[in-house]
Amino acid sequence: MKVYTKRGDDGTTGLLYGGRVDKDDLRTTAYGTVDETCSALGLARAELADDPDRAHLHELVLRIQRELFVVGAQLATLSEHWDRLEIGLSRVDDGMVDAIDGLIDACVERHPLPQHFVVPGGSRAAAALDLARTVCRRAERHVVALRRGGGLPDDAPLRYLNRCADLLYVVAREVEGTHLASREDA
Repeated sequence: MKVYTKRGDDGTTGLLYGGRVDKDDLRTTAYGTVDETCSALGLARAELADDPDRAHLHELVLRIQRELFVVGAQLATLSEHWDRLEIGLSRVDDGMVDAIDGLIDACVERHPLPQHFVVPGGSRAAAALDLARTVCRRAERHVVALRRGGGLPDDAPLRYLNRCADLLYVVAREVEGTHLASREDA
């Protein structure tokens, strides 16, 4: 199988379950930015990989990456084909959104949030998480534009991205907290 198909040479791309759109279409921009978020999270996960004290955060980042594939799949599908999507595999549901709330609460319980503005860069992993958070917020803005343009009949992907960015913020703060604690213990 070849990676290139040449079908996109005309400036269009294929969608899941059929249809083609321009590569700069609102839908393509939205799911492409979700993909960027997932890639930025790959940097964070790579930074967390060798630290046994943060193994739970490594697994959490991997979980978020996998869930972003679900968001991307839904966004890469024309609305008239959404009935073909499977919850948790290619379609976001309320349960996925609600689960993030619990993850945020657990992170904040382990590491209360600072009461001041945070300048990203306390550690490489936290900086990567903050980068992913800002890309996620950009994806969220693109999904808002897609919804405004009538291409998002269900707002679960939008709500997921909103919560996901919040989660990435608190996870970055937890990473910074464990980074500072480990430096103080040394």
